[in-house]
Amino acid sequence: MPRDPEKVRRRLQEAALKLYQTRGYDGTTAADIAAEAGVTQRTFFRHFPDKREVLFGGEDEFISTLTSAVASAPPDLGPLEALVRAFASVEPLFIQNRPFTEPRRHIIAAHPALQERAQTKSRAVTSALVEAFRQRGVSDQAANLAAQVGMATLGQAVAAWFENGSTDLGVHVEHAFKELSDLVKFAQRPGDERGVR
Repeated sequence: MPRDPEKVRRRLQEAALKLYQTRGYDGTTAADIAAEAGVTQRTFFRHFPDKREVLFGGEDEFISTLTSAVASAPPDLGPLEALVRAFASVEPLFIQNRPFTEPRRHIIAAHPALQERAQTKSRAVTSALVEAFRQRGVSDQAANLAAQVGMATLGQAVAAWFENGSTDLGVHVEHAFKELSDLVKFAQRPGDERGVR
């Protein structure tokens, strides 16, 4: 059994994923995961507080990478432009973790408790982005809007990437932001051109 803490965490996550797929989430205990990974239950709880949390990891690294990229973006870039650059910086994390995150999303989709946890994680990332934008001098309202819209756009891009992995994630991100840009342009057109009376 590897002693490196990160390798132990990864092994526990892989064991959990395997058991959730074969036995189901409700039919798997923390003790089952520990046994599958070849560690004690005490070791499991040293790394994860419960069997739900074992499906979520890497949040700190993701947030750190994302917010650092926002902070280091050229000062003349607007929030969404800075986000596009920031999302490019975390693309390697998505690629590296895809063998885990792709099947994980199906397990999460089937369990409300896991969906709730995923939403909590997403809110943490959004909040970190809001603060990163504030540090760039972006107003609170604009920072909140950019972070929420940006995360929704990234989510659409990642979902498309899971459906079509033959196309690079970066291409999906660019396409999603292009669609967002088109929506913004549409909203800026005069009302009579949109058929509004």
